Amino acid sequence: MPRYLVRRTAILLVSLVLAAVVLFVLLRLLPGDPVNALLPVGATPEQIEAARRELGTDVSLPVQFLRWLGDAFTLDLGRSLISTLPVGPEIAGRLPVTVPVTLAAFLLAVVIAVPVGALAAIRADRWYGPIINAVAQLGIAVPAFWIGVLLVTVFALRLQVLPAGGFPPDGWSQPGPAIEAIILPVVTVALVMSASLIRYVRAATLGVLGADYLRTARALGESSASAMWRHGLRNASVPVIAVLAVELATTFLGAVVVESVFALPGLGSLLVTGIRQHDYPVIQGVMLVSTAAVLLVGFLGDIAQRLIDPRLLQRGTS
Repeated sequence: MPRYLVRRTAILLVSLVLAAVVLFVLLRLLPGDPVNALLPVGATPEQIEAARRELGTDVSLPVQFLRWLGDAFTLDLGRSLISTLPVGPEIAGRLPVTVPVTLAAFLLAVVIAVPVGALAAIRADRWYGPIINAVAQLGIAVPAFWIGVLLVTVFALRLQVLPAGGFPPDGWSQPGPAIEAIILPVVTVALVMSASLIRYVRAATLGVLGADYLRTARALGESSASAMWRHGLRNASVPVIAVLAVELATTFLGAVVVESVFALPGLGSLLVTGIRQHDYPVIQGVMLVSTAAVLLVGFLGDIAQRLIDPRLLQRGTS
């Protein structure tokens, strides 16, 4: 296990550096010059050159990248071109909105998908088994923002039981209004995530139901429920754990997107504002933090898989 941890950690760090390279290059390929955010129309060449020296864009791209990467590893993500505030603290101030929405949506998606997916597999011969599968496939095709708009129309505009958007000015110091503000975003993301997760749970359960060890356990006198609980659950959870890691990362990205629909002051609104204003440090910071979160979740998912099924660790070292 220690050897695997070292190797997997090295892969994580290399992946993060490669993602940073791609992010840096892609932003430089976008039209526009960040210097324009600092200068008025009709600036002189001397002013332009001074602004480039201030931003550090007067040197070659490799040097710019190494400076930015070195600062990022020290948690210095630069300063916003518009507000001149440090990007790192700005991102940290938005996480108390994005992280609760992500975790709550993920937990709700798991609570919905695991029993429903298992039911769709165990009762595949009943009329509701194929219906669950069809509804899950339909849910995958529905955009998250459309579900958000639908929920706002029903619960905020017609029933008027929940707010349509926004967040309390004092944040979580007002827990009641804060919880009400994230209910619709959480449900929106959870419904989208649970649709795909249901299909994975169904497939994993179907694979376990036909296993020889379950038939042997039942032949020895165990009931179907007892055999599934004692022998099938652990084996079925191995592929689902990997999917859960991917789904958690997807939930985080989905929460960032849905925040703009509900006007939540999270990473999503910060990213949209940065794109509109061509604020490269803000865009780079948000994307780097999001990418690091996705890679870290995948890393933890791999470790959890091998803790549950040591045979995977033996394969990886053979």
